[in-house]
Amino acid sequence: MFDAVTKTDLPLEVFNKGKVRDTYKVENKLLQIITDRISAFDFKVPTGIEYKGFCLTQLTDFWNNFFEKKDVVKSSIITTDVNEYYPDLKDYSKILKGRSMLVKEAEVFPIECIVRGYISGSAWKSYKKDNTVCRIKLPSGMQESEKFDEPLFTPSTKAEEGQHDENISFEKMVEIIGPDDAEQLKRISLRIYNEGAAYAKDRGIIIADTKFEYGKIEDEIYIVDEVLTPDSSRFWPVNDYESGRPQNSFDKQFVRDYLDGLVEKGLWDKKSTPPGLPRDVSLQTTLKYIQAHDLITGKSLIHKVA
Repeated sequence: MFDAVTKTDLPLEVFNKGKVRDTYKVENKLLQIITDRISAFDFKVPTGIEYKGFCLTQLTDFWNNFFEKKDVVKSSIITTDVNEYYPDLKDYSKILKGRSMLVKEAEVFPIECIVRGYISGSAWKSYKKDNTVCRIKLPSGMQESEKFDEPLFTPSTKAEEGQHDENISFEKMVEIIGPDDAEQLKRISLRIYNEGAAYAKDRGIIIADTKFEYGKIEDEIYIVDEVLTPDSSRFWPVNDYESGRPQNSFDKQFVRDYLDGLVEKGLWDKKSTPPGLPRDVSLQTTLKYIQAHDLITGKSLIHKVA
């Protein structure tokens, strides 16, 4: 079994080490390594998820190619082929292959662009209180996991580890980044979601909601983070979908549910680093991620990284 990469150490200048990604400076570009770390409830979980870094990298590369061909938005990715990286990185190809990308550096917007096609998670909790989701008034009588008539665009701020993202109104987003950029990000996000969700549904996956991050390079908008992955989205199996209840999933909801169970038992307080995951939980999460990749791309992830 592959030894999950949760830490990376390269002889390069560290640009940023996030919850999932380790980013290094390489001349005037950035090298991103997508590790097998997983986050939940705004904390890094101590246990890695095997093959997760491969899955996120390969899916993001797939979707970026998909949307660039449709002229929806440009990607900051230059290449994911280690053979096209700088010669000095050749000795680290074992760490980098399949789970890294060389990207252009962008001025990143301090906003997460969230699109919700179905009512679930925090949106469902909010709706049950006052029939609103992120301050958007919705009709009464909706059921959990029900499809919205039209997807909702619900931006949020980006929080540091241990801090919670804050849902904000579109008007607040306009105040933060300006009306032109806000309108563009909303338009791009909704188009990516609608076209991506339609494609995935034909392949057996409902994309219930997702988030995107963008930046500017020479005054042009680029997508700069993962795209429609089981880490950034809720993936539900089409053949098991039924509104009125929580759904089975191909994403990290499995990990969230396990951790929620610890909270109910008084074994975690959601205010500190969570406990590690049992082997069966991490393994089942791996299998869910691999299945999502294979259904969407039509290719075997294990075959690609072997």
